[in-house]
This record gives sequence, structure tokens and C-alpha cells, in this order.
Amino acid sequence: MNSAYKAFSRAYQQTFRVAMCAFNWEEPEMLEGPGAIRRLPEFIKSKGLRKVLIVTDKGLMGIGLLNSLFEEMAKAGVDYVVYDGTQPNPSIENIEDARKLYVDNGCEGVIAFGGGSPMDCAKAAAARVSNPKIPVKKMRGVLKLVHKLPPLFAVPTTAGTGSETTLAAVVTDTATHEKNAINDPRLRPKYAVLDPELTVGLPPHITSTTGMDALTHAVEAYIGKSNVKSTIDYAEKATKMIFENIEKVYENGKDVDARNAMLKASFYAGQAFTRAYVGYVHAIAHNLGGHYNVPHGLANAIILPYVLEYYGESAHKPLAKLAVIAGVKTNGTDKEKAEAFIEAIKTLNKNMNIPDGFDMIQEKDIPVIVKRALKEGNPLYPVPKIMDEADCEAVIRRMMK
Repeated sequence: MNSAYKAFSRAYQQTFRVAMCAFNWEEPEMLEGPGAIRRLPEFIKSKGLRKVLIVTDKGLMGIGLLNSLFEEMAKAGVDYVVYDGTQPNPSIENIEDARKLYVDNGCEGVIAFGGGSPMDCAKAAAARVSNPKIPVKKMRGVLKLVHKLPPLFAVPTTAGTGSETTLAAVVTDTATHEKNAINDPRLRPKYAVLDPELTVGLPPHITSTTGMDALTHAVEAYIGKSNVKSTIDYAEKATKMIFENIEKVYENGKDVDARNAMLKASFYAGQAFTRAYVGYVHAIAHNLGGHYNVPHGLANAIILPYVLEYYGESAHKPLAKLAVIAGVKTNGTDKEKAEAFIEAIKTLNKNMNIPDGFDMIQEKDIPVIVKRALKEGNPLYPVPKIMDEADCEAVIRRMMK
């Protein structure tokens, strides 16, 4: 990659960093704590809404996780329809089906209920409702929406994506296996419900990978070049809370206090990266997910230490600070502390039975994955060190098993 393109990328990132100051970064209005989901229907009613679309998936419907919400909706007199067709890595078809259900039933708002996939589906469907002339493929990129979304209430059931406070949604094009990353402040939910009771039943492997997803958000935001004081603070809080609690909830999913801490950490990490952006971990993860349907949190968990090692000296200083904050290593040089932090991430993965590589990557797919990852990452993501195709390919090959 030539120096002119790198200079252009940095100028592009700085322009966006300045532009982001013009947006409203007020936190979503929140309902928090055990049982918060049961207060949501009256809250919705207080906003003057009579009928909403609930976007979720069949897995959550099957285990009855929405039953308490349905009961309270009936008591509050708020009507609803349910779209539960969301797939992992939601597709354009999912978005269009949810949008049609909203329009056909005269809904006035949307509840996003679930992990990252229902959240992304709900955001994109709401965007299509208010921007009917803009197809999903045209929403890809930054600041492509024209009109604000209908009221959007985000209810996370995993502590990982932070989608309840982010301006991002990712949609898969099933025809090309390409992921469309949509970034626009209009996607940011106005309301969020953080109820740890909704996460108590998560199996350990979902708990671990979604938790590592949140850690990836915090770390990528923190080491990037678009931080402001608030995002630094959010990322530090998130990192500390995740290191203190993720193995607790992995070992004992019924620890409500630890579950609550992980939900809050995920929220803080979302606050950090929605303004400071992510980096190449996400760019590669999105495209492995598109090609091989790898769950996003799992992909991030595996990729994170490899990309941090690629950054090398360019990320040593911020990673050293995180090592101290997380209680990983408090003395030594920045290099020593940064390397200890990366090793601590590998240890977390190992302790929670997350593999250290991918066994499905095929040689013939590598050029396309590299091309699409860099198309997403450059020039937008304000990473510590800019990758070219050879760099990206080398990182991917290191992850192959």
C-alpha cells in the first residue's frame, strides 16, 4: 500500500472524527435491573404507541423467553405482532420480511429482542420502514439514511453486541455471501432495556463468545485513533468489568450480579465503539461470517489476539494501559504489558474452550475475504496501523488450522 493512500485514509478518518462531534451522543433512555422487561409495556404505552413489531428469533420463542413480555403487553393494552424469522447473520430477505410485517399491520414502533442478529434485523427493518426508497444494499457504508427510524426499543438477551446503543447494523447478502455494514446515527435505539434475568439461561459457549465480542468492541475502540474522553472512559470501564466477570458467568450462569455487570460492560463497550469505531478484527470477522456463517462473537474472540499482534508497537501504549486496568500486569515496559494483555486474552479463550483458529477457511476463498475485509476497513476504520492485502492475508493464514 502506498504512502499516499495511507495519508488519504488518515485524512478521511480525521474528517469523520470531527464530523462525529456534531451528532447527539446522549445515552438511550434505559430501563435497568432484574425484571426490567416486565416494565417495558407500560413504558411503551407512555410513549403513546398502540401497536409494535417485535423482532426476535425462533430459538428465543421456543424457550419462552418472551412470555413475560407478552403477558405484560396484554395487561398494558399494547398490541403487537412478532417476526421470529431472524437468522444468525440476518439476511436482506429477513429485513424485507420484517419490514412488510410492520407495514401490513400498521405498527408504530419496533422492539428488538435478542442477541446481535435480531438487533441488526430490527434496526435495518426500521430503517427500511422510514426510508422505503433506499434498498439495504444502498444503505451500506456511512450516513446513507435520510429519515429517522420509528421508535426502537432494544432488549439485549446476550452481553456482547452492545447493539442497544450503537449506530451499526450488519446484514448478509445471501447471493454473494457479503456482509453489508450499515453505519448511521439514525440506527441508534432511543430506548434500551438491560435485564440480567434475560441472560441467566444462556449456555456457556454463548456467554463466552458474546462476552469476548464485547471485549473486542472495547479494545478496538480504545486502541483506535478516533477516541474522545468519553469513549476512553467507556472502554476502560468495559474492559475492567469483563475481565472481572466473564469467567464468573461462564462457570455460573445464575450469578445475576455478574450477569448484570456483563450487560453493563457490553453497553459501555457499545458506547465506546459506536463513536470511536472498531477495526480489522471486525472487518475480517464480518467476512468470515458471511462466507462460512461463523457466529460473530466467536469470530471476534479468535481473531482478536492475532490482529493485536499484527499491530505490534503501534498499539503497545494503549494495550499497556488496558493491561493495568484489567489487572493483568502492572509493571514492566509498555511492550511487556501489551504482550501480557494479549496473552491474557488467549488465556480467557482457552479457559472458556474457545478455539485458537479456524478449520473451515478454504484457500480459494482467501483473496475474496481479504478484498472484502479491506473494503470494509479502509479507509474508514481508524486503526493503529493500516493493513494492505499482504498484511491481511498473512493474519488470516496464521489463524488457519
